[in-house]
Amino acid sequence: MKIIRNNLLPVGRQYAAINLFGMLLIKHGVRVTPELINHERIHSAQMRELLYLPFYIAYLAEWLVRLAACRGNCHEAYRAITFEKEAYRHSGDHGYLGRRRHFAQWR
Repeated sequence: MKIIRNNLLPVGRQYAAINLFGMLLIKHGVRVTPELINHERIHSAQMRELLYLPFYIAYLAEWLVRLAACRGNCHEAYRAITFEKEAYRHSGDHGYLGRRRHFAQWR
C-alpha cells in the first residue's frame, strides 16, 4: 500500500487518513499505527471485492442513508457505515485479512 502524506485529504479534523484506490493519503503530523494500516487494508480488500467504483458508489449511498437516519450528524453517519464497522471492529486483529470471508461487511 502506497502512503502519501498531504494536507488536502481527508477533509475534516476528525479524519486522519483516506484510502483512494489502494493509495493511503494521510495528513501531515498523523502517527501511522499498525491499526491504522490494518484498517485501511481492510478497506482495500472491500474495494477489490466490489471492483473499486461500485465500492465508492455503495459507500456514498450508504453514508447518505445513514446521514438522514443520524439527522445530519456526519461523523455518526460515517461510523454507522457497514464498511467502516467491519474495518474498525477488526483493525486491531492483524491476522484478520487472512481469515476474512468474502463480503464480510454484509455478514
